[in-house]
Amino acid sequence: MMLPSPDPSRKREGGFAENARRLAGYAGAVLHWRPDEFWAATPDELAVIFEVLAGDAPVPSGPGDIARLMEVFPDG
Repeated sequence: MMLPSPDPSRKREGGFAENARRLAGYAGAVLHWRPDEFWAATPDELAVIFEVLAGDAPVPSGPGDIARLMEVFPDG
């Protein structure tokens, strides 16, 4: 299931209730969250989860990346 990519420059149609209903639907369908789990999440938590699912989040560094950086910048 492809999720729409968030566009912060675009004003959302509808009000809070419409947007909350849409996000609750995504959380239920994609994350298998119950309503109480959705309402317990913060907006930042939801944003990060959906950015990762949409492929818009940066990939975290791994051990190999850290080792390469230590070779390039051997400042002790």
